[in-house]
This record gives sequence, structure tokens and C-alpha cells, in this order.
Amino acid sequence: QVQLVESGGGLVQAGGSLRLSCVASGRIFRTYAMGWFRQVPGKQRELVALITSGGDTNVADSVKGRFTISRDNAKNTVYLQMNSLKTEDTAVYSCYFVQTERSGRIGYWGKGTQVTVSS
Repeated sequence: QVQLVESGGGLVQAGGSLRLSCVASGRIFRTYAMGWFRQVPGKQRELVALITSGGDTNVADSVKGRFTISRDNAKNTVYLQMNSLKTEDTAVYSCYFVQTERSGRIGYWGKGTQVTVSS
């Protein structure tokens, strides 16, 4: 099992910044990717940003130019720097971790951290 601990969420005014962190621990073998999804009540969870162990990134169009994803492979940690936050960025942000195991690529989810952007 892999455990994910997120931190950095909170309340911020529009235009402000927050930095999310997620640390993976436990039975980590061969990490494939780490990243962030977000969800608001009544809507589907959506990808925010993903980064592979090789450094390739996939960033949602809605946050491009404002959010930056990075990772520290040695620390099994992924970061999401969120700048120029908008009220529509308000959501629960969940960390996602994918690794290759005997049965294939397995994904793990964090519990989520609330990000609230006020106008």
C-alpha cells in the first residue's frame, strides 16, 4: 500500500497563491507519475496537472500559465504551485500517485485538501 499525505490547502483571496504538497510513502516500487485532480460538488473530478518520473507534464488548459507542477523524486513528493488563483479554482484537490507493480500500473489517491478562493 501507498499512503499519500497532502498539505498546503486553505483560504486565499482571488489573485493570491497557494502551494500544495503531497508526499508518498509505504510500498513504493517504480513510480510512474504523480499529480493533482480536483473536484467540486456535483461535478466530475478533473485533472489539474500530472508529472511523470521522467519530467513530462500534462496540465489542464484552465490552469496553464497559472499553475506549475514539479516533483522531487528522491523525496517521493509532488508540488503544485498555484498563482493568480480564481474563484473557479475552488475545489477539493486530491493527490494521485501511479506506480508500476506486478499486476500493472496501480493508482492511489490522497484524501484531498480544500482550496477556497474568495472574491
